[in-house]
Amino acid sequence: MTAQTVVVSGASGLVGTALCEALRLHNRRVLRLVRDPEGAGAEDGVYWNPQAGEIDTRKLEGVDAVVHLAGESIVGRWTEDKKRRIRESRVLGTRLLARTFTEVERKPAVFVSGSAIGYYGDRGDEVLTEDSSKGSGFLADVCEAWEAEAEPLTEAGVRVVHPRIGIVLSDEGGMLSKMVPPFKLGLGGRVGDGQQYMSWIRRIDLVNSIRFAIATTDVTGPYNACAPDPVRNEVFTKALGEVLHRPTVIPLPKFAAKLALGSEMTEELLLVSQRAKPTALEEAGFRFKYPTLAGALETLSL
Repeated sequence: MTAQTVVVSGASGLVGTALCEALRLHNRRVLRLVRDPEGAGAEDGVYWNPQAGEIDTRKLEGVDAVVHLAGESIVGRWTEDKKRRIRESRVLGTRLLARTFTEVERKPAVFVSGSAIGYYGDRGDEVLTEDSSKGSGFLADVCEAWEAEAEPLTEAGVRVVHPRIGIVLSDEGGMLSKMVPPFKLGLGGRVGDGQQYMSWIRRIDLVNSIRFAIATTDVTGPYNACAPDPVRNEVFTKALGEVLHRPTVIPLPKFAAKLALGSEMTEELLLVSQRAKPTALEEAGFRFKYPTLAGALETLSL
């Protein structure tokens, strides 16, 4: 029996690296979309350049599934150029893949196209499910445009899935790699008043949810890729301090965060409140390995 072939963009990123490893461990053939022509010369490499609208379609005919995770990091001061890169890296990449896979003779069965809980904007204490409306703000608009670019594939009969990803917890990078050093120095604490909700997910659960979405034919449309235990920022920082055996008594005031990181990024990343629940995943039968924050943090090598 021929191994299932899965195309992955963002394969060298925090999530993509772990996903490719897991797929190979489960006897899937992985093709990595790469921008370096030299890397595309590898057996598992496929050249693409979303900005130029270029992609090598020769290796893509007849693949079984596509997972699209590529995108400019949202971390960093949001200059106008940075915001342009954040948007274009997602919109142009999805547009190119949608066009490519609607034109191939044998289309993939499923297209898993990343999104984010930023879709919901700042919602306070409101419980957010996949049926919740779009919010306002830069990231909400980006997520809406990002998801919309995959619509041609839905129209072509391909099952399209959008994991709306929360904060990814890993000891190999991501948000924790930036939080842990000051916490180890005893300088950690809540951001602002600490009442904003944080929706998070362990990297292994995110990887498993993507594999689940590929394999489960009744998973379609958006799903909240976050654990069923969203917590307030003050709870998160206290739990992280306990794992690191460090106090968390030095808060980061709102004005200081805005001075250091810029007003817009601070409002949409650090002060935003998103209490998302993985309703669609759980109703489809997915089970989290790390459903609670304490369990998720305790097993990380921080």
